[in-house]
Amino acid sequence: MGIEVNFEGKVALITGASSGLGARFAKVLAMAGAQVILASRRVDRLKELRAEIEAEGGAAHVVTLDVTDYASIKSAIAHAETEAGAIDILVNNAGVSASGRLVDVTPEEYAFVMDTNQRGAFFVAQEVAKRMIARHKGDARKQHRIVNIGSVAGLRVVPELGLYSMSKASIVHMTKSMALEWGKFGINVNAICPGYIGTEMNLDYLGSEQGQQLVNTLPRKRVGKPEDLDGLLLLLSAEESHFINGAIMTADDGMSIA
Repeated sequence: MGIEVNFEGKVALITGASSGLGARFAKVLAMAGAQVILASRRVDRLKELRAEIEAEGGAAHVVTLDVTDYASIKSAIAHAETEAGAIDILVNNAGVSASGRLVDVTPEEYAFVMDTNQRGAFFVAQEVAKRMIARHKGDARKQHRIVNIGSVAGLRVVPELGLYSMSKASIVHMTKSMALEWGKFGINVNAICPGYIGTEMNLDYLGSEQGQQLVNTLPRKRVGKPEDLDGLLLLLSAEESHFINGAIMTADDGMSIA
């Protein structure tokens, strides 16, 4: 018996879609048949990605979104649903990184990381969920999916990544809280916690001497590729995952258990 995941007729919003994992997530869902909404501050990059997706036969829309701005969140999601229709899937991916010692963190840096990774992720999910809940009350058969993107750094202590780890640790409990509260409305909320994944933002560092020293500390002395998360993304976004709710799924090559 074969199982084929099909997202025809589904609308997926991907935040932080202008590069890295967000761009990959958008392409994967589009190629699986979903109509994708690309959201970030860098609209020029989103337009390039939209052109790539459309060239491969997919459907994509572009919306400007700054997750640190509550008004921008509400406006972007309203615009997204006007453009593409009701959102079935949210991939809550927008985030920033920060390295350094906790004793050196400034109030400005703290606010920037937390406003993006924690506060922004929360209010994006909240705004989307409000609309999903309203639709479920009108049709209890409706199924919706929220996939929060965490990090292995939110599950274990990673040196020099204290602030980032704190922001991603909050995603873990946020995911479980949302799953508990929103599950009765047909919304499954789960999280993917990747380990080190090579993207355009960190490839130069990973190729450096210091980066190679880091790679050599990993269980299999390698980093992942964005496509290594495809399977988890498709699983957690699909209607077939209706019995998975509140799960924190690691894709870290064993880093969290080493």
